Amino acid sequence: MAAGEAILNGHTNGTADLRRDQEAKATNDKPRSGIKVIIVGAGFGGLCAAIECHRQGHDVEVFESFQSLKVPNAGRIFRRWFTAEGDRISDRLDPLSIKLQNYGFNIHKYTGELVMNQKSPPPNPEAPVFNGHRGEFHSVIFNYVKDDLAIPIHLGCRINKYFETEGEAGIIFENGDKIAGDVVIGADGVRSKARELVLGFVDAPKSSGYAVYRAWFSNKDMIADPETKRFCENGDTFNGWIGPDVHFLFSTIKNGSDCCWVLTHVDEADIDESWSFPGKLADVYKVFDGWDPLCKRIVSKTPEDKLVDWKLVYRDPLPRWVSDGGRTVLLGDSAHPFLPTSAQGATQAMEDGVTIAICLREAGKGNIPAATRSFQDIRYERVGKVQKTGETTRDMWHKADWDAVKANPESIQMPREDWIHSHDAEVHAEAVIAKTIAKVSSQHSPERSDSFSTHPTEEVEQPLPHAVSVA
Repeated sequence: MAAGEAILNGHTNGTADLRRDQEAKATNDKPRSGIKVIIVGAGFGGLCAAIECHRQGHDVEVFESFQSLKVPNAGRIFRRWFTAEGDRISDRLDPLSIKLQNYGFNIHKYTGELVMNQKSPPPNPEAPVFNGHRGEFHSVIFNYVKDDLAIPIHLGCRINKYFETEGEAGIIFENGDKIAGDVVIGADGVRSKARELVLGFVDAPKSSGYAVYRAWFSNKDMIADPETKRFCENGDTFNGWIGPDVHFLFSTIKNGSDCCWVLTHVDEADIDESWSFPGKLADVYKVFDGWDPLCKRIVSKTPEDKLVDWKLVYRDPLPRWVSDGGRTVLLGDSAHPFLPTSAQGATQAMEDGVTIAICLREAGKGNIPAATRSFQDIRYERVGKVQKTGETTRDMWHKADWDAVKANPESIQMPREDWIHSHDAEVHAEAVIAKTIAKVSSQHSPERSDSFSTHPTEEVEQPLPHAVSVA
């Protein structure tokens, strides 16, 4: 173990083993596989992978660099996670999520005209939609992993290097300590050092030409203003204003008690590895020149210490997510960062977690490389297509032809495509895993020296971290 780390529920005694046995029925655990999984990163992707690997019978440990953590495709996943008391995790997330069945999404032209109201789809109890504060959602999942499932989570672990041999993979900490397992899942974001092992080189972030101002705050000043209190008095709301190369999204949540907004705009500032900065209201107001005055009025209620200036960056899409040896695999943002306008970054990371856990179970401890390569084969094409939706939605809004929109207002509504939202990652993985393992095993047999085909590279951007939508 690395020195100086905080260990949460890192039990190794009989009490922990008994607790795991008691939880088996509630969490649908499979027989133990004997596979030791090391997960680096305790974000949504890493935690989901930990939960799903636990469900599939693997032994899991999670390592996170931070000393402490701030506090329907995905809906299906949440509903399959049960606490030791038999409650669904989805029941814990529901009170934190925005409720728009009565309100929908009001889409305005930047000058203030209401273009259309996009109705929310009917609720599906088997695939609930959750949209709320990323920190609050993350806190629920984090506590579920450490308290209900007793999966060891080690905080304050700074990784110096990833390594793998023919029989194991592992991580070396900055103090020289190391830990090894059967497979390492790099789920620690676009700066993951696992990317270097997988790719064979260090890739750097690039400016996307866009940035986001974002804020989350209480409704105290909003409700005190006669012009803005209507957004907080009658439940949750969601409004958007769309203009040339800019869009502004504002919502109230938890029965109007919390307010949040994001403003995506052109930004040519130089960036480096630190791309989040304190924001200034005066800079936000400049973007609103010529816009509906209500936008500035809403933003003026924001305490400046709650404002963040987030530079959107991208890295070239990766040609592969799996190392040469097949024992180190990238997951979530480490493999495929998403645009905020896709509203799918967290969800796709969770689908990754479901899929890799099933692949490991089916391939078995003696065939880890086939499991990781099958994971890439199952997920790569779908993820690439979902990533593109972030670009198409942004461009649809930022380059809107308002004469065409006037003739067909629905042309500017937020896309909600069935092939994305109706997907059940677990059912799909179970249906294709046997055939996929056979395929990748034949591709990597000693007689074959060719590798997976790769897809054309395309630009993708770093996702917005403050709010999360999982559907």
